[in-house]
Amino acid sequence: MVAFETALHGLRDVGFGELSNNRDRLDLLQRFETGTRTLSGFGTVLIADMQEQWIPGELGDYRLADVLADTLRIYPGEAKARRKIAEDLGPRTGFSGAPLEPVYPHTAAEHRDGAIDRAHITVIREFFAQVPSYVDAETREQAEAKLAEQARILRPDQLRRAANRILAYLNPDGNAPEVDRDRKRTFILGKQGTDLMTKGSFCVDPELRSYLEALFAKYAKPGVGNPADADSTVDAEPTDEVVHRDERSVGQRQHDGLKMVLRDALSSGTLGQHRGLPVTVVATMTVKEAEEASGTAITGGGSLLPIRDVLRMARHAHHYLALFDDDGRPIYLGRSKRIAQGDQRLVCYARDKGCTFPGCWRPANCCQCHHCREWVAELGLTDVDQLALVCDAHHPLAGLKDTDWHTIVAGPDHKYPGRILWVPPKHVDPTRKPRVNNYFHPHEYWDLD
Repeated sequence: MVAFETALHGLRDVGFGELSNNRDRLDLLQRFETGTRTLSGFGTVLIADMQEQWIPGELGDYRLADVLADTLRIYPGEAKARRKIAEDLGPRTGFSGAPLEPVYPHTAAEHRDGAIDRAHITVIREFFAQVPSYVDAETREQAEAKLAEQARILRPDQLRRAANRILAYLNPDGNAPEVDRDRKRTFILGKQGTDLMTKGSFCVDPELRSYLEALFAKYAKPGVGNPADADSTVDAEPTDEVVHRDERSVGQRQHDGLKMVLRDALSSGTLGQHRGLPVTVVATMTVKEAEEASGTAITGGGSLLPIRDVLRMARHAHHYLALFDDDGRPIYLGRSKRIAQGDQRLVCYARDKGCTFPGCWRPANCCQCHHCREWVAELGLTDVDQLALVCDAHHPLAGLKDTDWHTIVAGPDHKYPGRILWVPPKHVDPTRKPRVNNYFHPHEYWDLD
């Protein structure tokens, strides 16, 4: 491995100035691509081996995907995708300890040889997600072998067309409608963009469509709920003048109508509770931001919300607006009960904004309140300055044993006083240097050594 890395560094230092024509450059690119794919295949085997022997907390985190994301510095979603590919293409071990072939052995072989790309693998895995359950194992293997063979010579888009042709042979009548709908139904909320807008995708079943149709029939009509028109109405029929002034597209009217219905549902107080708080919007800002009506607040789900929008939303009952001083210092609240109260959870939302475990990206509404001081019924207090937001994946790592992570509150002399520090066990870091999660405080990344 050292020799390989040395060769790479040597190639980097020499450069490619001696290449005289594009044919040579293209040939070299093709060789690089094969090498990159081969290395990816090696990685798949390593991840599969790690998964077989995985011990939660052994390498500092509870889940293998989180360890991969932090160590390799890749997106958490990418780490999960690599782990899933390793489950299908990596070596396996049976209950008896005997080695088993990968789920897709022919695809795995091409992957190890560097002949196919990650996109080819995705096409093949998606193909088998649509193969009917009644197709026998021998036919499945033949289809997989054929697709793996074709993947060596086709682009991913071409391979998808070939896969669809094979699927048509295997399933000429199509799936039963109910099965097909169950597989297709989805509603994906994408990442928030730099303009704070969010794209997504959905494929809804007939029942959800019928609900949306009924909703849009009223709330997406021209002249109804137009945010740009103070005379726009909801309860009564809009006048012809109001309808004429409504210049929104159909898509914009449906967007605004859905927003109105969701706002009313959240304000109704009938949706129950989630982790000790009513199902509603929790937004955090400082007093200065509220007074100036500028900047963005952060929601319990981890998204950014313009202050002007928050102040407008605050006119509707049952939303939570947590205000803190300009340094972000929370109000002290003490309780003598084991369970953190709702107001304390709000303080944790505002202070931590999400899971406090180092590097974790899970937002506040996916977390529970963890006691930094182990609760003792006779002596302990559920005080907000000793509570920390921790997601379900990382909460099991916290404890009092030498092999556990310990949680402490940073003192007044710390760079981030009052923040939650996680002290790793010795097998993770022999120095046991306390760590803080900067993910929800991105300005702190500039302070890192």
